[in-house]
Amino acid sequence: MALDLAQHHFAALPQLRFHPTAKRVRANVGGDVVVDSTDAWIVWEPRRVVPSYAVPISDLQGDLVETTAGPVEERAVNIGDGPPVLDPGTGFAFHTTPGQSFDVVVGGSTLRGAAFTPDDPQFAGRAIVDFDAFDEWREEDDLLVGHARDPFKTIDTRHSSRHVVVEIAGTTVADSTRSTMLFETYLPTRYYFPPEDVRMELLSPSATTTVCAYKGQAAYWSATIAGVVVPDVAWSYPDPHNYAVAVGDQVTFLNERVDISVDGQRLERPRTPWSARDPEVKGQE
Repeated sequence: MALDLAQHHFAALPQLRFHPTAKRVRANVGGDVVVDSTDAWIVWEPRRVVPSYAVPISDLQGDLVETTAGPVEERAVNIGDGPPVLDPGTGFAFHTTPGQSFDVVVGGSTLRGAAFTPDDPQFAGRAIVDFDAFDEWREEDDLLVGHARDPFKTIDTRHSSRHVVVEIAGTTVADSTRSTMLFETYLPTRYYFPPEDVRMELLSPSATTTVCAYKGQAAYWSATIAGVVVPDVAWSYPDPHNYAVAVGDQVTFLNERVDISVDGQRLERPRTPWSARDPEVKGQE
């Protein structure tokens, strides 16, 4: 029987998953290197879709001091028709596999609950580390933002002459035959528009920013339609990283909260972690 790879991926979500990486991985705090490893693993705890790093404890500088993780809110969301997963905003301290949490004490700094050792015997001698607890991460010499990158995730862009229209509450806010379509694994297609094809007079800059590990920092706009403010409904990448270079300074809208038509056909609003909440300081778009 043929195998739907997306369903195969979602079927593995309840498991502790890992994949070795050949890249040198480093992290620092206050200018001091705390992690330096050429034997790191990319790790997903059960129900997580955003990965972390696990490194040999011998590659982690400082002392590990046993601790008990404090209460962390579990934020379960759905992606499409798949099973509930943990929203990327669910803190590192919420662990979904048995194990022991540790503070990392290095120099005069204590990184609270920044390391976790799963009970799984395959992880013997390794600790999963909290990306957000460190000041800077690099793979080889390249700076990382947001979180560890998923080697099984792809992002692709295509320039398109298809007629794409975006409406909010019946008001057209974008109309274009020169969009750039961004395709990201397991997420809806995002349609990026030249600002000239967007009714920018309906948009006002927001204080909200988000960080994507693959595309960099996004800046947001809110829309005002018939006197009603629709917060953080559009964004762009003014200083794009990697996969976002093709859409730098273009404007896209949150499919989950607007109505999009492609060549006259209205698209169904997708169900993702961003369907029912405002974007956060950290996330994926």
